[in-house]
Amino acid sequence: MKLDILAYPEESLKEVCSRVEEVTPELKEIIDNMIETMYEDDGVGLAAPQVGVQKRLIVIDPSGPKERTDLQVIINPEIVEKSSQKVDSEEACLSCPGFKCVIKRHETVTVTGTDPEGNDVRIEADDFLAIVLQHEIDHLDGTLIVDRVGRLKRAMYDKKVKKWLKSAGK
Repeated sequence: MKLDILAYPEESLKEVCSRVEEVTPELKEIIDNMIETMYEDDGVGLAAPQVGVQKRLIVIDPSGPKERTDLQVIINPEIVEKSSQKVDSEEACLSCPGFKCVIKRHETVTVTGTDPEGNDVRIEADDFLAIVLQHEIDHLDGTLIVDRVGRLKRAMYDKKVKKWLKSAGK
């Protein structure tokens, strides 16, 4: 089932998520729904808080909307190593419609966590995969891409969002 993606300025997107203590049948259903939602919306990653679940859970597929060959589900992901070198990354976000920006990200990261079967996961990532992991883990810590830009760019987006909300009667 495709889930609704929460959009900025939704307050719950700013919350730090709690750890997943147990993989329940309900959590497995949420994972399946998150994967379907990510694919239907042509995303390369989706974090649980984007669909209203305040748990440390991400689904990613950095192979892109056309291939869909590298699906990974990571429970309680954590960046345990990161390079000092940074790269510029042009990013967009399913929770920030109509917004793109350039963010400085670590060039390489090592992420640990578990998969839905309880197996340990360790990903040593560079390039696009490193960026996707950092972006999605940011969501688990209550950070959106609009939080990583300058005041002027954010103010311009805030103005646009207020206009959209007003025209939608919210």
